[in-house]
Amino acid sequence: MIRLENVTKAFGPKHVLRGLSLEIPRGTSMVIIGGSGTGKSVTLKCILGLIEPDSGRITVDGAEASAGDRDAFLARFGMLFQGGALFDSLPVWQNVAFRLLRGSLKRPAHEAREIAVEKLRRVGLTPDVADLLPAELSGGMQKRVGLARAIAADPEIIFFDEPTAGLDPIMSGVINDLIREIVVEMGATAMTITHDMTSVRAIADNVAMLHDGVIQWTGPVAKLDESGDPYLDQFIHGRATGPIEAVR
Repeated sequence: MIRLENVTKAFGPKHVLRGLSLEIPRGTSMVIIGGSGTGKSVTLKCILGLIEPDSGRITVDGAEASAGDRDAFLARFGMLFQGGALFDSLPVWQNVAFRLLRGSLKRPAHEAREIAVEKLRRVGLTPDVADLLPAELSGGMQKRVGLARAIAADPEIIFFDEPTAGLDPIMSGVINDLIREIVVEMGATAMTITHDMTSVRAIADNVAMLHDGVIQWTGPVAKLDESGDPYLDQFIHGRATGPIEAVR
């Protein structure tokens, strides 16, 4: 569904991606792990076209990501942002239905609200939440609203950026389970960026480790603990010593 071939990206003298190649099969969940500043978010932004790579090729469903109707291309994606990114001046249902109230996917307001309420139910929130403002919700509820928004338009591809950031372990587990259930239920292709190894094991079909601008290791999540790769081994066990230099 998504293929990156020798993608490079530099910002001035800083080379972030140095020939990144990765394939994400249709209907599977890929989790990208790696240290801070290794290029995970840059990779996601390159796929979406928010950042233009310096070289290399990115295709989505066999077509060049940079070609064709931009609105139609973006309509295929859903996104759960790290910080929630809810609009604080809009009630919850308008946040969830944001895409359905404008642009090429526009629906009548009453229909958009019905869809929003149904998606809120899907993530475990009751209809009365729909008219609240984001500030009236807990962090876990805000994350659920963000997830409801990500699936509101039934996208083919969903990106999750640090989906459990800022949540306690119990709520993180709830969100991980919801993500896994929804991705399987929708048959969507998923790509997640996370540092949370519990999330990795709960969400992933496949895992890719990004280090020094390239994919250091990729494989099924079941092979994580027997990869034999010293970079991956150091990262998943959180060791200070190893081939990855800790910034002090």
